[in-house]
Amino acid sequence: MKFTLSWLKEHLDTDASAEEIAATLTAIGLEVEEVTNPAEAIRPFKVAKVLSAEPHPQADKLQVLTVDNGTEQLQVVCGAPNAREGLVGVFGGPGTYVPGPDFTLGNATIRGVDSFGMMCSARELELGEDHDGIIELPADAPVGQSYANYAHLDDPVFDVNVLANRPDCMGVYGIARDLAAAGLGSLKLPTTDLLPHGDEEPSVGVTIEEGSGCHAFWRREIRGVKNGQSPDWLQRRLKAVGQKPISALVDITNYFTLDQARPLHVYDVAKLQGDIVVRRGRGEADKFMALNDKEYEPTEHDIVIADDRGAIGLGGVIGGEATGVDETTDTVLVESAWFDAETIAKTGQRHNLVTDARMRFERGIDPASTSEGVEDPVRMMIAHAGGVASTPRITNNLPRDGYPYILNVVSYRPQRLEELAGIQLSDEEQLAILARLSIFSTDVDSLVEDHEDEAAARAAYEDVAREGAWLLHVPSWRPDIEGESDVVEEIARLHGFDKIPTTALPRDFGVARPTATRGQVAERRLRRTAAARGLHEAITWSFISEKQAEAFGGGAHVLANPISEDLKVMRPSLLPGLAAAARRNLDRGQSSVRLFEIGRRYLADGEKPTATLLLVGEAAPRGWQAGKARAFTAYDAKAEAYALLDAAGAPTANLSIFEGAGDDWHPGRSASLGLGPKKILARFGELHPALLKTLDLPEGSVAAEIYLDAIPAPRNKDRARAAYAPPALQPVSRDFAFIVPEGLQAAQLERAVAGAEKKRIVATRIFDRFEGKDGLSLAIEVTLQPGDKSFTEEELSEISQKIVTAAEAKGAKLRG
Repeated sequence: MKFTLSWLKEHLDTDASAEEIAATLTAIGLEVEEVTNPAEAIRPFKVAKVLSAEPHPQADKLQVLTVDNGTEQLQVVCGAPNAREGLVGVFGGPGTYVPGPDFTLGNATIRGVDSFGMMCSARELELGEDHDGIIELPADAPVGQSYANYAHLDDPVFDVNVLANRPDCMGVYGIARDLAAAGLGSLKLPTTDLLPHGDEEPSVGVTIEEGSGCHAFWRREIRGVKNGQSPDWLQRRLKAVGQKPISALVDITNYFTLDQARPLHVYDVAKLQGDIVVRRGRGEADKFMALNDKEYEPTEHDIVIADDRGAIGLGGVIGGEATGVDETTDTVLVESAWFDAETIAKTGQRHNLVTDARMRFERGIDPASTSEGVEDPVRMMIAHAGGVASTPRITNNLPRDGYPYILNVVSYRPQRLEELAGIQLSDEEQLAILARLSIFSTDVDSLVEDHEDEAAARAAYEDVAREGAWLLHVPSWRPDIEGESDVVEEIARLHGFDKIPTTALPRDFGVARPTATRGQVAERRLRRTAAARGLHEAITWSFISEKQAEAFGGGAHVLANPISEDLKVMRPSLLPGLAAAARRNLDRGQSSVRLFEIGRRYLADGEKPTATLLLVGEAAPRGWQAGKARAFTAYDAKAEAYALLDAAGAPTANLSIFEGAGDDWHPGRSASLGLGPKKILARFGELHPALLKTLDLPEGSVAAEIYLDAIPAPRNKDRARAAYAPPALQPVSRDFAFIVPEGLQAAQLERAVAGAEKKRIVATRIFDRFEGKDGLSLAIEVTLQPGDKSFTEEELSEISQKIVTAAEAKGAKLRG
C-alpha cells in the first residue's frame, strides 16, 4: 500500500515528520517497508528556457541550444525533436546525476561542438515512460526554480506492508484513522452531505442471481459527462504511487480505491446491451476481453457481471473492454458493489490476476461504504467531468436475514488483557483506547432498537453476550475483530508493544529441571552434527504446489484459500523445498550443494517430524590438492544418514539395511534403514529419475530422510551415565576374508561376525571387496578388546573359530 505524505495529511491533521509517521506506523503493526522522496534525486534539476536553437554543423538530427537556467546561459547539444526556441523545460548542468540512464553529466564535445549539461525527458528523470522529447513546461514557469519544487514532487512516499487481516488500512483514510487513534494527530472527518441529484431513475436495471457471490450492487448514472483528463493534483498522486493516469472518470475510481479502500467501476451506458445481471460464469460462452487487453474465460466458480451479450467483467476483479469509458462517453453508470471475499480471492488465483480491486475485496471491504461511501466519488466526477446524477439505487442479495449486515459485537472481559498480554490497565483506560478505535461498550437493548425484526436481532446479540463481560460494538470496517484475543491485541498495540513488561517465567527453588523434550534434544543434536559435517541448514515453506505433491503421492491437506497456487498443499515431503533451494544455488554457480532441513511432513495420519538432507553436484572440489572431482553417490547419503541417526539417539548398531526405499527413490541405488521391515527409521540413496525431472535436479542427486518419530526411546533414559573407564590394555585386530553367497548383504555378514563374541568384539569394519573365480569376497577387520589380561593364542584361536562359525551360518565361507 503506497501513499504520499501530502495525501495522508488530507485526512490527518498532524505536524509529525515522515520519520515520526513511519516509526508510529511500524509500532502499531503497519510495517513501513520503505519511505522514498522522488524530489531527492531530481532536486538539482532546474526550470530552464531555450533562448535559441540552431542546427548542428556536423549532424542533421542535432541542434545547438542556448539555455538560460536562471543564473547563466549555457550551450547544450540536444537531439530532441521538440527542442526549439522559447521552449521552457528541465535542465541538468555539469556534475548532475541523471537517475534514468544512471550517469553523471559533465562537459562534453559532441561532433566537434561543446555541450554543457542537457535538457531532460520524463524517462531520464524517472517521472514516466515518455522519451519522445524533452519535458515541456508552461511558458510562465519560473526559470531557475528547482523543478522538484515547481512540480510539487517534494512529497515523501510511504510503502506500507498491510497484512491480510487489516482491510481497513488498504486505504489512505484508514491509515490516517489508525494514526489518529495512536495519538499522532487528529482525524479530519469526511463530508457527510448527500449529493443533490435529478429525479430520473437509472436507465440500467440490475439483477443479482441467487448464489452469485454478490451481496449488494449500488448504482447511479451521471448524464451529460465530458470525460477529459483528470486534474493535475490527482494525476500527481496517482503517478507517485505507481498508477498511470487514464481519464477523469477512471482516475477518480482508482483514486477512491486507494483513498477509501472502496473499489468502484464505471460503465459507458451507451455500450451496455440491456440490463446488468450478476451471476456465475458460463465458461467459453462468457469469454471477454478485459481492460488489461487479455482475454478471460470465466468458470462457474467466478462472479460475472454480464449484459445481454454475455460477460462484461469479472466481478470484484477486473472490468471488460467492451463497456469501458473513453473520450466519447456521454452517460456513465457508477458501480459500488459488495462481493464475497473468498470467491474473489479464488477467482484472482484461478486466473492469475492481481488488481487493486481484488486485493481489497478479498480482504473484506467495509459493507457500509457500498452506498454512503460513494457520495464523494460521484461529486468529484461531476466536478471534473460535468453531468447530472440520477437517483441512486441499490439491489440487495443479502446473506443474513434481510439485514444489510448484523453489527459486529464482541463479548470481552477486561481481565483478559493482563492474562493474555501481561498488561495492567484500568477499565477506564481500556475503554478510552477502544473508543479511539471507534469500539464502544453497549448493551443488547441499544443494539436492537433500530432493527425491523427486533426478536431475531435480540436472539443474535444475546447469544454473544457473556456474564460479567462487556458487549463491544465493533465498527463495520474492522471485520478482523472477532473475539477477546483480537480486542486484547488492539489495546496492546495502541498502548505500545514496547510497554509490555518483561516477566521471568516462574521457576522452582533449587536446580531447574530440563524443559526440552526428548524430541527437541534429539533435533538439537542432529542439527549440530549435520552442521559439523558440512551440511547447510535450510528452512523452506511448509506448503508446495499440487504438481509437486503429486510426485509424492499427493497431499493429504489442501488449503481452501492459499496465498498462491504454488503454496497450496501442505507438504508430504521436505524434498521439494530443498530441491528449490539447491536449484537456486546451482544457478548461481555453486558446484556442490549440501543441504538439510528439520521440519514436519503433513500426512493423512498427522504431522511427522523429519530430518531430510539433499546432496547435489560434486562431492569433492576440483583442484590439484583434491584430485579428480566425483559426484555424490548413495554411499555418501548412507554415511550422513548413519551419522545423523546416531546423533538423534537411534540404535545404529542394531539397524538392518533393506533393499529399496520406495517409489520416490532409484530402484537399484537406494535402501532403507530400520530395526525391522516394519520399523523403518530412514531411507537414503539416489532419487528416482522421474522425481529428479519434476524437482528440476541434476542426474545422480542423492538424499536421505530420517523419521524422527520412529526412533525408539532409550530404555535406560532415567539411569545415570556410567563413569568413563578407559581400557588398560591395547585392542587387538584380526582380518578375515569370506566368500559370500549371492543375496547376502554385507551388513548382515558384519552383524553376524560382531555377535560371535559380544563381550570381546568391540568393532567390525569391512575394508575390502574382491570378485574372483571363487565368487565375491568381503574382507572384515575385527577389533578385540582384552579385559584385565592380554589374550593368549588359544583364546584368539577360539574367538576366530566363533567368528568363522557365525559367518558360515549366514552361508559365507572362509577364503583360502
